[in-house]
Amino acid sequence: MKSMANALADGACQLGLDLSDDTVGRLLAYLVLLQKWNRVYNLTAIRESSRMVSHHLLDSLAALPHLRAQRVVDVGTGAGLPGIPLALANQQWSVTLADSNHKKLAFVTQVIGELKVENATIQRDRVEAWHPAAGFDIVISRAFAELQDFVRLAGHLAAPGGKLVAMKGLEPFEEITQIPPAFRVLDVIRLNVPGVEGERHLVVMERSPVQPDA
Repeated sequence: MKSMANALADGACQLGLDLSDDTVGRLLAYLVLLQKWNRVYNLTAIRESSRMVSHHLLDSLAALPHLRAQRVVDVGTGAGLPGIPLALANQQWSVTLADSNHKKLAFVTQVIGELKVENATIQRDRVEAWHPAAGFDIVISRAFAELQDFVRLAGHLAAPGGKLVAMKGLEPFEEITQIPPAFRVLDVIRLNVPGVEGERHLVVMERSPVQPDA
């Protein structure tokens, strides 16, 4: 656990994040729970502790320096990625973890209760059928869907001025050309995630300005 704590703290530092010892401990406790549940429920394909630190925790936290928000929703959260690491690392945020998979949300519920993640809540619903009373500053997804489907299914969750943020591997040039005209790409950010060799990108989108009538 000591080497994992060092790897997490060092990796976070490389990302420009200063995690407290308490936050590091809670993030690693999340991985312990994930490994325990993985033995029965197969929540994630990655099982080695060192790779879980890099490919789950640091990969999720790499988005944090690029996000400005108070209310965040993680769409298709699965086992709580990236939502749980983001909620633990920034306790000023209110983070909603949305998914329709009861098994995975049972795990996320256990994490929230056991680790006392007081700034996180869950939403069990198909995202396209969920219409909350207020929109979110950030609607984020990690391997949820192609960009055009992400926009189509979850675009309505963004508050006025809110952003849709997709966590991707290779820069999705072709997907970007297929985004519905109601949204536009603001930025594509190349991420350097410690311990992860493959490419990582953030695609940041917002609602397109209303076009004047012809």
